[in-house]
Amino acid sequence: MTGTLAAIGAGLAALAAGLGIGKIGASAMESIARQPEAASKIQTAMLIAAAFIEAVALFAVVVSMISNG
Repeated sequence: MTGTLAAIGAGLAALAAGLGIGKIGASAMESIARQPEAASKIQTAMLIAAAFIEAVALFAVVVSMISNG
């Protein structure tokens, strides 16, 4: 049973990360469309935020798999 819960936790972490990165990408594209001269700054901030989200999601997956044992 705990293996199933760990898999559900890992899946939820991956789903949340996907939704977060999708929201960041959509917001960045909208911002670039409104202010094209700031595209490089927006893109840099978007990539940093996406990296932080990926790190947190990876941490959540690892914690859910470790809690299995």
